Amino acid sequence: MDILVLGGTRFLGRHIVEAAREHGHKVTLFNRGVSNPELFPDLEKIHGNRAEDLDLFGSRKWDAVIDTSGYVPRVVRKSVMKLQNLADHYTFISSISVYANPSQPNLTEESPLEKPPDGVESEDIEQYYGALKVLCEDEVTTGFGYSALIVRAGLIVGPHDPTDRFTYWPWRIDIGGDVLVPGQPGWKTQFIDARDLADWIIRLIEKGQGGTFNATGPEQPLPIERLLEICEKVSGTDAGITWVSEDFLLKNNIQPWMELPLWLPGESHQGLQSASIEQALAQGLAFRSLESTVRDTLVWARSRPPEYQWRAGMPLDKEAELLHQWHTRTEVSGQVEE
Repeated sequence: MDILVLGGTRFLGRHIVEAAREHGHKVTLFNRGVSNPELFPDLEKIHGNRAEDLDLFGSRKWDAVIDTSGYVPRVVRKSVMKLQNLADHYTFISSISVYANPSQPNLTEESPLEKPPDGVESEDIEQYYGALKVLCEDEVTTGFGYSALIVRAGLIVGPHDPTDRFTYWPWRIDIGGDVLVPGQPGWKTQFIDARDLADWIIRLIEKGQGGTFNATGPEQPLPIERLLEICEKVSGTDAGITWVSEDFLLKNNIQPWMELPLWLPGESHQGLQSASIEQALAQGLAFRSLESTVRDTLVWARSRPPEYQWRAGMPLDKEAELLHQWHTRTEVSGQVEE
């Protein structure tokens, strides 16, 4: 197959390119040439802005398009309109953040979707990320119909993850010592290795699959303590886990998800950690071992320079101070705060 990838040099995109090549397909990249331009020197690259330079495609034809970089409906519409007559199939990477009620457990592809407030036409991705992704999905399905594949990905993890939202835990456990973990044992999380997601997407494209799929993992939401156990096993460290209450962390203004990745307190976002993936599993979504994901992520994280600035996770000195407060906390009455 001849595949056009919109993006393709950052995280999921680079793994999609690698998966496509492993499957023997020809790949063309279209991007600005800004992120990791040294990657894939042997591939054809078309450099341009997808909002303005689509004429660079000329009359080229592709069997399939994979859109890894669509966030704004207006821009996605331009891509769809241009490629309708140039490609047979369009894959759009969306997000499970599209759902209107993130507290609903077992979110399915038929669950109600987010939408911008009435009268709001903002392109503010940070504020309206989920709603904008919904509108992008609509553009793709309108343009490509049954040849549109919508992938609602959960948290994507693994080597080259620019967010650090998963990488923090293998790295922190690898350091050892007393590790602050939020909440109590038993809370669950979901994520998917970018390489598993990429390989599955390529296999769906090969058979011309259309439709909409939640895509995260593993088959059942993972207890956080199991992830930490695997991190300890892989790193070989003797890290100690201290479970710290959500109330204590929130009172100390600790940011969920960012300062303590994977943590979403309370029930308001638990649906995002328990999405149904039955339809994706039925279409062959499969997962490598968690040990493999943790090991490869840790090896990659260790390869980064010492001065690397983390984008998520808690600085060690702040963690140590919080742990000190937690271990020595008392109320005026002398009772330990629970």
